[in-house]
Amino acid sequence: MSSRDASGREPAALAMRIGVVAAEAALATFARNLDLDDLASGDVDFQGAISPSEWPVFSLVIDTLAEASPGDDRPLDERRADALNDLARICLAAKQRATAVA
Repeated sequence: MSSRDASGREPAALAMRIGVVAAEAALATFARNLDLDDLASGDVDFQGAISPSEWPVFSLVIDTLAEASPGDDRPLDERRADALNDLARICLAAKQRATAVA
């Protein structure tokens, strides 16, 4: 049995594409709704700033990236700020890869 679907695409590649799409949607949500100056000052109410319709994807992506590893005692807001940087790097790398492949 093949690990490809009927269209010939690998499941891992499809999962990665879904992840990139979710990351791009989360970054776009951030760009539309949050101010960098507010983020720099700390205490950003992410859920209050993001619309309820956009919150599920945004929170899934940000909270996944901001998950604390063992021994990481940084507060959630600090981990989320780092997660936003990671998110921007993921989206930039995906865009550069798409441009290189095209």
